[in-house]
Amino acid sequence: MGEVIRVQGARENNLKDVSVEIPKRKLTVFTGVSGSGKSSLVFDTVAAESQRLINETYSAFVQGFMPTLARPDVDVLEGLTTAIIVDQARMGSDPRSTVGTATDANALLRILFSRLGQPHIGSPQAYSFNVASISGAGAVTTEKAGVVTKERRSFSVTGGMCSRCDGRGSVSDIDLSQLFDDSKSLNEGAITVPGYTADGWMVRIFAKSGFLDGDKPIRDYTDAERQDFLYKEQVKVKFENMNMTYEGLVPKIQKSFFAKDRESMQPHVRAFVDRVATFTACPDCGGTRLSEAARSSKVAGLSIADACALQISDLAEWVRALDEPSVAPLLEGLVHLLDSFVGIGLGYLSLDRASGTLSGGEAQRVKMIRHLGSALTDITYVFDEPTTGLHPHDIQRMNELLLQLRDKGNTVLVVEHKPEAIAIADHVVDLGPGAGAAGGTVCFEGTVDELRRSGTVTGRHLDDRAALKPSVRAPSGTLAIRGASSHNLRGVDVDLPLGVLVVVTGVAGSGKSSLIHGSVSPREEVVTVDQTPIRGSRRSNPATYTGLLEPIRKAFAKANGVKPALFSANSEGACPVCNGAGVVFTDLGMMASVSTTCEECEGRRFDASVLGYHLGGKDITEVLAMPVSEALPFFASSGEAALPAAHAILSRLSDVGLGYLALGQPLTTLSGGERQRLKLAADMAGKGSVYVLDEPTTGLHLADVAQLLGLLDRLVDSGKSVIVIEHHQAVMAHADWIVDLGPGAGHDGGRVVFEGTPAALVASRATLTGEHLASYVAR
Repeated sequence: MGEVIRVQGARENNLKDVSVEIPKRKLTVFTGVSGSGKSSLVFDTVAAESQRLINETYSAFVQGFMPTLARPDVDVLEGLTTAIIVDQARMGSDPRSTVGTATDANALLRILFSRLGQPHIGSPQAYSFNVASISGAGAVTTEKAGVVTKERRSFSVTGGMCSRCDGRGSVSDIDLSQLFDDSKSLNEGAITVPGYTADGWMVRIFAKSGFLDGDKPIRDYTDAERQDFLYKEQVKVKFENMNMTYEGLVPKIQKSFFAKDRESMQPHVRAFVDRVATFTACPDCGGTRLSEAARSSKVAGLSIADACALQISDLAEWVRALDEPSVAPLLEGLVHLLDSFVGIGLGYLSLDRASGTLSGGEAQRVKMIRHLGSALTDITYVFDEPTTGLHPHDIQRMNELLLQLRDKGNTVLVVEHKPEAIAIADHVVDLGPGAGAAGGTVCFEGTVDELRRSGTVTGRHLDDRAALKPSVRAPSGTLAIRGASSHNLRGVDVDLPLGVLVVVTGVAGSGKSSLIHGSVSPREEVVTVDQTPIRGSRRSNPATYTGLLEPIRKAFAKANGVKPALFSANSEGACPVCNGAGVVFTDLGMMASVSTTCEECEGRRFDASVLGYHLGGKDITEVLAMPVSEALPFFASSGEAALPAAHAILSRLSDVGLGYLALGQPLTTLSGGERQRLKLAADMAGKGSVYVLDEPTTGLHLADVAQLLGLLDRLVDSGKSVIVIEHHQAVMAHADWIVDLGPGAGHDGGRVVFEGTPAALVASRATLTGEHLASYVAR
């Protein structure tokens, strides 16, 4: 019993009483088509219960500050160890979070500079852009020999934060005309900032502060009034019998909008920020985030800002060359950490790279670095497709790191699709046979060789290889890129053919995304489907995200002679008890709140009266419970529920391999691959003539890649130009034209090393991509 993690009767999401025994201290890979239940078993059952049990060891007070974790729907879970999840969630929304601060690298560098830096400026915090320099005085109480005394002492903290940009590295120049309409008064809605409505409390504080006349047009303000309105520093005011803080509009929105990571903003807020502000490198620190004192202190000719700006592979060599016996253990630890970056294929990054700019795959590998040097053993590490974003050349290094974690005495659980990653498994659990309701069962357990002979979908496709196309399409024109130089690109000139399928490839960090997203995506005729995560709550679902619910609501309203708003769980049709959430949250004071299915609507989210209205014999909840594959014929061109607008959206969802998804399934339950394909289905309705897809095979099972290739062919054959950033060899082999960047990553990349047909790349084998593609199609 102690040698396995025993799962019995797991029923999370689509799991159908799944029972498995996962060997401890082994590497187990979970396979199956997207939506088969892999994440439900690994993340939502095993890892979730481990984390819940650990949280229960804390006091009730501490638990009150932790997220609510309900017990998974499972009969028995035995043999669990502490689980550490290393997923693809984007890192840190704080603009002061960098690759260096997300690991121990910056902390070690700060200690190094505090010991060796000349001139000496203080402790490690003097080199931190997250610590401000402050001074002051306060009362200190001391007790000696039973005598209590109070004395006033001065204090000072020397931090490395640039005071101009508060350690963010950039300052914003604000277009005031985008903040307000000066022809209106405050009470007439002059402020045009999102959330600042005329009757809202934020605007009422301005109007009733005593500094401004709420009925006076802003253009008529005196110089003093305009200064108070825009720039006044914080001051206490009496507002509706409450003590409130008044602050000028500019500093207020700088704190509430510009201090946040752009990618974490809601779309309308992001659009506002893009419209109103121009961000430039801080003129005081040059974008380094550090004070002048921190930048003046140097080791071997470099300041800590210089060191953090180096490519990590170069920084590792710089540290290795330092000969300082007094800090030898520190240098050894720092070199080991930096070499881990290089070994995991991230040597092209720099420590000052903002963590919010990392891709999901890069973020997962940075998180992995935290654990490589850990002294902990007998941990369960859970990985979500760790090969995402990796070139075939880099997958071998990832495999070695996974095996290192296992060999330290840990249990390693990996959700994966790539054959190269499946091949190293000690044990394989294959779920399926299909997706959604057609999945949720264990089809196979055993070794990789046994999987090949098993006859399951994964087993049959494990050794699939794609052949080069006998002929390629002729281009209808070209899209010219000239002098591309963003990030590591070296003045790249390249002509991308139009009217064909173009694949842009190269090792991670070679400049693929910089080239395409920097020089192609901004063009007006381009529709870009990138890896920016879908944002949505449990109230969001495929029907709301794709716009499918709108024609359905109108069709229900027309068929029953009522308002469309009745058929929205976020509007008039919502259950009055749970407000359309389907669950009720109960506050247990200091303990974590718990959610239970709403007894009034039984989780259906709608008011009971709404369920009396039907379309094609079904009420709105029955329609939202249908999978895409069932909804397609339901909304076909004939019958009572004929709805061409809905049928067109459903067809796109089916085309991207999401036929098994229920229309009303919360977005929070979808895997990363499912969310990306949902985004692709929504964006396929765009009017652009050029489509850019960023690694569309992410999350796709081996058996689903052929369906994706068919979709790409249909897009091209319909007259679109398709540009795909991709590592998957089957997609490369199917291309009409390949652009390969490299030859390496970071400053070793940034050049076009090949452009031509897949057959020419295979024949030449002139690049790493060519070698791997030739090996792939030759098998």
